[in-house]
Amino acid sequence: MRWWKVLGLAGAAGVAATGVVIVRAERKRRAYTPDQVRDRLHARLDDQPNRDKH
Repeated sequence: MRWWKVLGLAGAAGVAATGVVIVRAERKRRAYTPDQVRDRLHARLDDQPNRDKH
């Protein structure tokens, strides 16, 4: 095999792996109900150091 074939296969494998990671994250994100998302966002906001709120 020539080096460009190996490079192309490695690139294709990288793209496929990235797609798998994105799909898993999307599936996990969609598993939350809107109320759960809201509660999680409020909890994260409460954990932040005090900032000047406008």
